[in-house]
Amino acid sequence: MDFGIKNKTAIVCASSKGLGKACAGSLAMEGVNLVITARTEDTLEKTAEEIRNSTGVKVKTIVADITSSSGRNKVLSACPNPDILINNSGGPPPGDFREFSIDDWNRAINANMLTPIELIKATVDGMIKRKFGRIVNITSASVKSPIDILALSNGARSGLTGFVAGLSRKTIKHNVTINGILPGLFVTDTMRGRMREGAKMEGVTEKVYTSDRIASIPAGRAGQPDEFGKLCAYICSSHTSFISGQNFLIDGGAYPGTF
Repeated sequence: MDFGIKNKTAIVCASSKGLGKACAGSLAMEGVNLVITARTEDTLEKTAEEIRNSTGVKVKTIVADITSSSGRNKVLSACPNPDILINNSGGPPPGDFREFSIDDWNRAINANMLTPIELIKATVDGMIKRKFGRIVNITSASVKSPIDILALSNGARSGLTGFVAGLSRKTIKHNVTINGILPGLFVTDTMRGRMREGAKMEGVTEKVYTSDRIASIPAGRAGQPDEFGKLCAYICSSHTSFISGQNFLIDGGAYPGTF
């Protein structure tokens, strides 16, 4: 299937590794030129070179902290009129909510709610004017089914989801869609960190904790990043102009609900 987005331009945040990298790679395979950003220059440049060599698309790298106003300005100066925006940021640390300070909450809300909103605010009107836009927010399965050790993520990402629920109904008539992808367990550095923290909190080994978590997934395994990236690319395609304000859960069947 031709996704109809060849020669479009995408900003993909936090895309030097993990799910962000997978989204960037899948978009590039559809001929989308990229502006990718992360805080670590070496990793970011390595990712850019991999994507250039495998797809031939243009890849611009911006070393920046997307959760800061200066970082966002740097990215938007390099690409003020993206056709596609993939909002992504490292999740806040797990732990017992009793141990979190107000500063912890402010950092989580800034990174996982306010930063995506600021990037949407900066780009959505241009998309409306050009009559094409795809905005995808990478959030978490915890939006659908809260995870007890991820209180910061549960709150901040749910706030973003609530905001998008209203805005996405106003933009779709202009062929600008805003959707979320909610990952469960995927084989990434983030997953490994979460497993270490969970094991520590439960007083078991990381191997035992990880094995128990994976055993609870009906698919019998954690997800692979490229599976996530391919879903993201499809949501960004020209074929999804009738889909907006939706949250796509990709978790190997772990969510037990009907709705």
